[in-house]
Amino acid sequence: MKFLLIPDKFKGSLDAEEVIRAISDGLYGVFPDAEIHSALVSDGGDGFLGAVSKKLDVAEISVNTVDPLGRALQALYLFNRSTRTAYIELAKASGLELLKDGERDVMHTSTYGTGLQIRDALEKGATRIYLGLGGSATNDAGMGIAKALGYRFLDPSGNELAPVGDNLGKIAAIEKPGVVKIGGKVGFQGDTVRFDTDKIQFFAVNDVDNPLYGPQGAAYVYAEQKGANPQEVELLDAGLRHLDRIVTGGLGKNAANTPGAGAAGGTAYGLQVFLNAEFLPGVTFVLQLAQVEQLLTEKNFDFIITGEGKFDQQTLHGKLIKGVRDVGMCHGVPVIVICGMLDVDPKSLRNFGLEEVLEIRDTSKSLPYNMQHAARLIQESIYRYFNNH
Repeated sequence: MKFLLIPDKFKGSLDAEEVIRAISDGLYGVFPDAEIHSALVSDGGDGFLGAVSKKLDVAEISVNTVDPLGRALQALYLFNRSTRTAYIELAKASGLELLKDGERDVMHTSTYGTGLQIRDALEKGATRIYLGLGGSATNDAGMGIAKALGYRFLDPSGNELAPVGDNLGKIAAIEKPGVVKIGGKVGFQGDTVRFDTDKIQFFAVNDVDNPLYGPQGAAYVYAEQKGANPQEVELLDAGLRHLDRIVTGGLGKNAANTPGAGAAGGTAYGLQVFLNAEFLPGVTFVLQLAQVEQLLTEKNFDFIITGEGKFDQQTLHGKLIKGVRDVGMCHGVPVIVICGMLDVDPKSLRNFGLEEVLEIRDTSKSLPYNMQHAARLIQESIYRYFNNH
């Protein structure tokens, strides 16, 4: 039997490599001579840099930047000097992972720190920037990134606004970058640096299809988990609508309804309208890095096994599992999903094209117990399934 393992992490419990080991242990228990191949991938969220570094010749660059609340920190990105290509993971400077639960304040967080990373890469000569989106603590529509690269957002009195979600609805005008100015202070109100970004290729790597605003937009779907109360969700959504009107009128760009524009609190939208970024499906990008298509062409796999900690409605709208399902269907290989928790109406799964979804949790035990013993539960679930089929 031949298996291809392409799981995501089980967030807060196991990283993707540990999930691969647990699945493999379960398979070897049933098929001692199994041929198992695996691919370490990320859909553009956390783990993006790990997936890139496994496959490409890149150097780690540490840069002084700021976290989502403007506090100083150092964050890594990857750089290939020969191709002048940088790979940046939004979560490293603008992610929820940098904040304690009580610090989540999406009205006042910004992507400015990620912008400083981009700026550093440009100063080092990068001409292509890949940004892995996901895990953001922000809802600023990429204003922070744009500010770090020379944009200014002005209120009706001509005063510059801090690039945070609370100010989306206060923007009266947007000033595009002009002459290059290198250097500046760290912080949301620091000096900016200006580049000829028209000559730089930007790629927004993500796998969600949310529009910028509306019921399925950035604020209504994601802002609550970033600390917003219901009133703030409404204000953020209204602010995103307002920004889009200003951008449409002032910059002549209309991208709010582009699938994926709402990714990372609207950062994908900002990358497109301010930096002319191209959207890349994250799963497609990392599956290419991992040479999965080549593996499927060369090997006659019996099953592909993927998985993640929680299988929910978001999974059905563009995460890693959907991409793995697509490639499996393309090559005629059945796809099995293993997950910590299944939170989807079974009716939604009937036409999703999966061979099976295995939920590993022991419902008689607590969540902490299940997370602590996830590796064993994965191994046992895989063993039971294939021992009975």
